[in-house]
Amino acid sequence: MSHDHPHDHGHDHRGWWRRVVHVVRPHSHDTADHVDSAMESSREGTRAVWISLAVLGVTALLQAAVVAVSGSVALLGDTLHNLADALTAVPLAIAFALGRRAPTRRYTYGFGRAEDLAGVVIVVVIAASAVVAGVEAVRRLLAPADVHHLPAVALAGLLGFAGNEIVARYRIRVGRRIGSAALVADGLHARTDGFTSLGVLASAGGLALGWRWADPVVGLAITAAILVVLAGAARQVYRRLMDAVDPELVDAAEHALEHTAGVRAVGAVRVRWIGHRLRAECDIVVDPTLTVVQAHAVAVEAEHSLLHAVPRLGSAIVHADPQPVAGTDHHEAVAHHRRELS
Repeated sequence: MSHDHPHDHGHDHRGWWRRVVHVVRPHSHDTADHVDSAMESSREGTRAVWISLAVLGVTALLQAAVVAVSGSVALLGDTLHNLADALTAVPLAIAFALGRRAPTRRYTYGFGRAEDLAGVVIVVVIAASAVVAGVEAVRRLLAPADVHHLPAVALAGLLGFAGNEIVARYRIRVGRRIGSAALVADGLHARTDGFTSLGVLASAGGLALGWRWADPVVGLAITAAILVVLAGAARQVYRRLMDAVDPELVDAAEHALEHTAGVRAVGAVRVRWIGHRLRAECDIVVDPTLTVVQAHAVAVEAEHSLLHAVPRLGSAIVHADPQPVAGTDHHEAVAHHRRELS
């Protein structure tokens, strides 16, 4: 049983997959309101990524100007990282735009999974920035060169920190509000980049003391930091592509079903992300003496309970099975098909 209601009730979640509390507010059941809410969340996401592109783009360009006159490979690594982070706005914006398209006969679940594909592109971009930064740092370590305009290098490092922190706060706030794990993760990534930018200050300080190796060593450290971010991003993208969810979401769904009037038992509960909305498929057991209409009513109430209990749940399919009588299998007709697929 599914009505595909987005049911955005102001629920929130913290971190990449952690959801801890939701704010109770009056619930609307007007279908148009729910569609408008989903559309608005995608618009907010699109606006967030373009503003991020502008802020980080300006930051990277100013840093690049300092790289050109100073020759600092540490600053080059940080600039490349910031540029890569800015460019993640492009696949995310495309994903949010695609996500607003209605389902078709071919793409019957819609285009929400475009966000997951955007995550793959982001991982590739981060990997490319790590390779370029690492190669340049090793090259400079093997062939040391002077770095000029140290005050400008230090200022560029501070600029990188400021730009990333501004973007991080904005992305995380919007991502949590609209339920986009990709946007929240990208914000956390930007925050990590901000602290990486402070490494450029260490490079400038070492060079001021006459340590010519400080710049390439810090450049390698920044490359290592990029690789750490890359590993985390790749892990999260892998989990999303494999339909992994926070087990607490499954617990919340099971709890809601168990406490729905008319539900005698809860069977399989499956939850998956499609873009920044969740979709659930659940089995419940009901009284075998109920009429079709009565069993349907229980399924509808179970779906309604799920939409209220699970943050960012966009739709739910609830299948009602009659409570089995000894020696009866209500799925006997399809049992052999299931065995063949197992």
